[in-house]
Amino acid sequence: QVQLVESGGGSVQAGGSLNLSCAASGFTVSTYYMAWFRQTPGKEREGVAGIDRFGSPDYADSVKGRFTISQDNAKNTLYLQMNSLKPEDTAMYYCAADRTVTGWAYLLRRDEYTNWGQGTQVTVSS
Repeated sequence: QVQLVESGGGSVQAGGSLNLSCAASGFTVSTYYMAWFRQTPGKEREGVAGIDRFGSPDYADSVKGRFTISQDNAKNTLYLQMNSLKPEDTAMYYCAADRTVTGWAYLLRRDEYTNWGQGTQVTVSS
């Protein structure tokens, strides 16, 4: 059974950093497509960063140069290092995984993923 558990969220001031973790079980992260999404009340869940089975990442334009997605195969964990945080980064952050995705260009599309974690809240104050 696929299970994803996020952690690492919290409250920080603008310009600060957080490192989110997504502990995976029931599958091996290196064999799945994985991604981070975020959602604020009243808005659709949006893709932030994704990584394919070959380790190639993709990022939303809004976070390029500030966020880095990575995975530790030994720990079977996905990470999102978030630097230079802005108030507009405030959201619930979700980890997602799927065995197949249409292609690298689809990594940040919500409907490509069937497995989701419960989320971790990130709040950035100005």
